[in-house]
Amino acid sequence: MSTNHMLFEVKDHVATITLNRPEQKNAISGEMEQAFMAHLHEIRNNNDIRVGVITGAGGVFCAGADLKERAAGGGGRALDNSAATIVEADLSAKWWSMNFEKPLIAAVDGYALAAGFEIALACDIRICSTGAQFGLPEITRGFFPGGGGPQRLARFVPQSMAMEMVLTGDRIDAQTALNCGLVSRMVSAEELLPTAQAIAARIAGHAPLAVRAAKEVTQAALDMTFAQSMRLGGSLRWVIGQTDDAKEGPRAFAEKREPVFTGK
Repeated sequence: MSTNHMLFEVKDHVATITLNRPEQKNAISGEMEQAFMAHLHEIRNNNDIRVGVITGAGGVFCAGADLKERAAGGGGRALDNSAATIVEADLSAKWWSMNFEKPLIAAVDGYALAAGFEIALACDIRICSTGAQFGLPEITRGFFPGGGGPQRLARFVPQSMAMEMVLTGDRIDAQTALNCGLVSRMVSAEELLPTAQAIAARIAGHAPLAVRAAKEVTQAALDMTFAQSMRLGGSLRWVIGQTDDAKEGPRAFAEKREPVFTGK
């Protein structure tokens, strides 16, 4: 599914999703969310795509869900209409809970608020422009973030900072985000997307299976003891060592040429 409000482009193994509703600060409508999920599944399932970049048009990343659309439907989320959603059987049904094996990079300009911030938090690498702002303002509207915002934010920034952002709904600016490690780079708005795509191209040039395994080990380390994560790393390292790409790398080094990785 594709809409004019959700653009999708693939070039040199890198897919770029652009939220394209700048007149509404790229607020996510129901139709946009369906298109977003379709594009994420395309990145996940298409072996020619190795890395995804998510960004927003018009100097804004995303101001969150379309609350006007929600208010027209009574104010609540469809998800909140059934107690069965407390336990989600299909974690791949929603972007905030799907298991995504390939690297995702968020290129954030302007507002990244509410669901927009949660999309950025769901990415593996975040870079931002000097004018970026990050926040979870849901508490000021009578509810709290439901797309993994509190859970991920508490893993990425100091506990006190995460609690202040979640409980006050206040924003932080780009420099604060850089200082606390929420983003890895801060660049000008003009450099933002080219920088994100250059990082993506760098990653896409590596052996795809090794990249996915490295991501899995790094993410697992957040929940495992060091010894457990080392055992997982050892197992995956052996598996990756059996691939053609793991043999191509040393051969290319010995032959003084660039490796050609095929994902096998």
